[in-house]
Amino acid sequence: MTTVDSGDHHEPPEEHPKPTARRIVLGTQLRRLREAAEITRAEAAESIRGSESKISRIELAKVSIKERDIVDLLKCYGVDEQHREPFLDMARESNQPGWWNRYSDLMPDWFQDFVGLEESAARIQTFELQFVPGLLQVEDYARAIASRGRPELADEDVQRRVALRMQRQKLLNRPDAPRVWAVIDESVLHRPIGGIRVMRAQLDHLLEMTKRSTITLQVVPYRLSGYAAEGSFSMLRFAEPELPNLVYVEHLAGALHLDKPDEIEKYGRVFDRLTVDAETPEASRQLLQKMRASIG
Repeated sequence: MTTVDSGDHHEPPEEHPKPTARRIVLGTQLRRLREAAEITRAEAAESIRGSESKISRIELAKVSIKERDIVDLLKCYGVDEQHREPFLDMARESNQPGWWNRYSDLMPDWFQDFVGLEESAARIQTFELQFVPGLLQVEDYARAIASRGRPELADEDVQRRVALRMQRQKLLNRPDAPRVWAVIDESVLHRPIGGIRVMRAQLDHLLEMTKRSTITLQVVPYRLSGYAAEGSFSMLRFAEPELPNLVYVEHLAGALHLDKPDEIEKYGRVFDRLTVDAETPEASRQLLQKMRASIG
């Protein structure tokens, strides 16, 4: 999305255990094992010398879990030793800090969760009314947004926000890159974020990115703008059945993570409507080319 997600020019080490997703999968599997064994949360809590609320937090992936607690819970649920190792491996992976941890001082918890899940998504669908989607922004465009239009005054925090956004984009270059389907309002192309030079580079980048088989971009023309959706949002869809599909909507005071089936269905219908209202991917590319030609 666009408000918090974005800058250090240090190359990070190789990391990809996808801890947020692993924690959710582990919590879900532990809940299923407990329910299959007909053990209450209170009974499970006794086995790890904890509280019922701690079991709830573990199952909802709100906290990390110690290996010792995993062993005790699995024993309580009747899982024999030879079948415990996959759960222990998952616990180790879920407790490793993600690459975004170095930016935790810049990100509220709700955005850290989103970045962690974005890393694991098989499909990302996003609609933007105001800006080019964060995953498709060039660095100078991101810096103009992060600095509120004053890139010449960008301080260290702004630079780190930009670095964060650039780091997020690396998932597009992975062998298992998610499929990204972005729909943007036509006004995005006419809003000169960062000035003409930056917009020229941004349009070039969009044209280059849309050559990739994993990226689809559509533009909603002015005549249909504002009908299908009231604001920007992103949808994350996952290959793992334990991970619920997620809708992410930012607002001024935070963000909403929606995962109820009826909410997902509603936003799914809205996104489908947007793709119908928008120009086709090929016509959208032609519009990008026309805009690029118009600014020299």
